[in-house]
Amino acid sequence: MEPFAHNSRAASAALYERALAVMPGGSTRATLFTPPFPPYAALGVGSRIVDADGHAYLDLVNNFFSQVHGHAHPHIVAAVQSQAARGLSFGLPTESEVKLAEEVCRRSPVLETIRFCNSGSEAVMIAIKAARAFTGRAKVAKFEGAYHGAYDHVEVSLDSDPTNWGPAEAPASVAYVAGTPERVLEETVVLPFDDPDACAALIDRHASELAVVLVDLMPSRVGMVPASAELLRVLREATARNGIVLVCDEIVSFRLGWGGAHVQRDFAPDLVTLGKVIGGGQPIGAVAGRADIMGVFDVTRGRPRLSHGGTFTANPVTMAAGLASMQLLTHEAVARLEALGERLRGGLTEVFARQGWEMQVTGAGSMFRVHPHRRKVTGYRSAHPRPEEKARLGLLRAHLQANGVLVTPNVSGALTTVMTEAEIDFFVQVVAGCSDQVAETKAA
Repeated sequence: MEPFAHNSRAASAALYERALAVMPGGSTRATLFTPPFPPYAALGVGSRIVDADGHAYLDLVNNFFSQVHGHAHPHIVAAVQSQAARGLSFGLPTESEVKLAEEVCRRSPVLETIRFCNSGSEAVMIAIKAARAFTGRAKVAKFEGAYHGAYDHVEVSLDSDPTNWGPAEAPASVAYVAGTPERVLEETVVLPFDDPDACAALIDRHASELAVVLVDLMPSRVGMVPASAELLRVLREATARNGIVLVCDEIVSFRLGWGGAHVQRDFAPDLVTLGKVIGGGQPIGAVAGRADIMGVFDVTRGRPRLSHGGTFTANPVTMAAGLASMQLLTHEAVARLEALGERLRGGLTEVFARQGWEMQVTGAGSMFRVHPHRRKVTGYRSAHPRPEEKARLGLLRAHLQANGVLVTPNVSGALTTVMTEAEIDFFVQVVAGCSDQVAETKAA
């Protein structure tokens, strides 16, 4: 991949100025802003994005891990075009909905029945509502630092810090956004990711009020380290003995295995939330799992205990794209992604050791995250960067973008099936090229 032929960013700057006039902060997605303004995408093909100024980037963001086959994959594009020619959306169900449901559910015995929606945030929201309808309880338990979308209860303690996060064995419920009702904080139990005994104690303490425990098996914001086998055992046993619905958030981690991370880890939650890769680049979310719990949505027995709909839910274009994406995500494709991920993490680890940087990389399968320190990462608090560490990470991200590589704000990323070893090695070489900047920051 050649370096930028020119440094002009005039087109993106002009688009950002126009955006400022009609959108708060110039954006409708907070995670996309990079000062002084972001590059604006104009074209995506395979593993590359070309911005409005003609700069090409190796895309490791992949729309926040949702693109598992890269941009404009011919098989997915053909499926979308074929369906679009027959209709974009209807006020009736379609065969495409049935086909995608069958394809997803066949991948795991846990996924007995499924219900689609339009985003990961919506999937988590309706999973929580289903758990409440099933149990008759209200409280939600989630892990400190874990991201599960834009819903009041799951935003609690998303971005807590040493000034407010409370004791390690019983983290405080901290509001993430202004205006969060106090009742939401009271109804949200925050669990420590790296302390199974404390989790069991907290679940038992609130058992009579808890409707749901929500867990991501490798949450990026918590450190992108896998949940321990002991933690998974504790969660399954504590929720089972207390009649609490255990929900596994696989919106991101479903890409880690043919049947998702829960199959890979031999973990049997009650419900699973899905999104991103099952949509083939189109807006999607889903809740799947135990048929008796999913029965709260059943309209064939009169008014359901939980009503759920949506004008564009299970629209045929998304269903067609999702089916094409799932058909491409074979056992062989997953194995190849794992090999590329190992090459990337191994390459970065070698660079960090050779350069003597205070950095490390975590992750598994096709996912990775860079940390600006060498502390052992076991959960949110051990991963949490200090101010000077965060500055070093910001320099690394800026260097990558300036040299044609896109990563997320916390310098994480995900690979796609269209990538090659050469692209992995290119990324590692670009990281190695920022040694002077990182060394100066470290010395300062």
